[in-house]
Amino acid sequence: MTGIELHGKELEMLQYECHVSGAIAPKRPNMLLISENKIDYQPKSAIILCEQKIIRRQLRRARNDLRILSIEAYKSINNIEIIHSNDFETSEWMEEQRKLGKIDGFITSKEIFESLKFNGRRHTLLPDPKEGGGAYFLPIPYSDLIILLTRKSSPKSLTRVMTEKEGETIWWVQNQILGSLTSQELANTSILVRHRKVKSLMEEAERYKDLTLEQACHDSEGEVVDSEVHVELKIEKISKNGKRTIGIHRIIPYSKFEYATISLIRDWEVILREVSQDVPQDSYHDKIATAFIDLEE
Repeated sequence: MTGIELHGKELEMLQYECHVSGAIAPKRPNMLLISENKIDYQPKSAIILCEQKIIRRQLRRARNDLRILSIEAYKSINNIEIIHSNDFETSEWMEEQRKLGKIDGFITSKEIFESLKFNGRRHTLLPDPKEGGGAYFLPIPYSDLIILLTRKSSPKSLTRVMTEKEGETIWWVQNQILGSLTSQELANTSILVRHRKVKSLMEEAERYKDLTLEQACHDSEGEVVDSEVHVELKIEKISKNGKRTIGIHRIIPYSKFEYATISLIRDWEVILREVSQDVPQDSYHDKIATAFIDLEE
C-alpha cells in the first residue's frame, strides 16, 4: 500500500496483527506541470490548476504573477458543476480545459500522465534548482512511497528481496516527522528524504558555492568521508501567498540518521513555535509585530 494510505492508521494496522516490514524507494516522487511552457516562461496571469495545497504555494513562490488555482476554486469561478470520481477523471478534464485554451496548464503525477498518455508537453517540478536561488519544488508527503505490510508470521526472506534500504529510510524518517500530523497540517508540508553519495554532495556544494553543504561532507578532522552514504532531509512550510518559507535542511551520515532525525524534530517544533507567534515589544516605542507565518491558513 502507499505511504499516504497508511498515515494515521498504524493502530488499525496493529489490530490486524500486521507490521511494516519494508518499503520501496519512490521512483516518481515529483509532480509534473502539463503545459506548453515551463513555469519560468508562463505568460503573466496564466491559469495553472493544482489540487495539492503545498504545490500551489510552491508555484506562487516561483511566480507570484500567475493565477494558481485549486480545481474547486476554478469550478466555482466558472460555475462548473462537473463531479469527478477519481484523479484520473480529474486530470482528463483538466487536459480538455487546457486544449480548449481555458487554462494554461495543470499539475498531475507522472503515473497519471503515463497512464492517460497525454500528448502535451510535461515539465518535472524538481527539488534541485538549476542554479543557486532558482525555483525548486519539494515532494508532497509520502510521495510515491510504497509500504510493505506483512503479518508477523510472514517469512522475512521474502520481504528482504522486495524491500529497499533507501525506501526503509524514507518511510522511517517521514513517519517519525509526519506521523502525528493531521490531514490539514500535512497538506501544507513538503518533505524530501533521500540517500546521497558524498561525491554528488561535493559536486552540488561546488556548483552552488555552498560552504555549509561542503562542511557536511567532512569529519571532525576536516577529512572527506567518502565511504558512507548520507541521508538528505528537507522539510518546508510556505505561506498562502508563497512569499514566506520556513524550512530545515540536514545532511546526516547514514549511521546516525535515526538520532539526528529525533534531534531535527525537536528543532523543527521550536522553529514552528517561534515563527507562528507574534513578536513582543522590546520597548514601549515598538509595535507588536505579527507572526512571520500563519500555520493555520
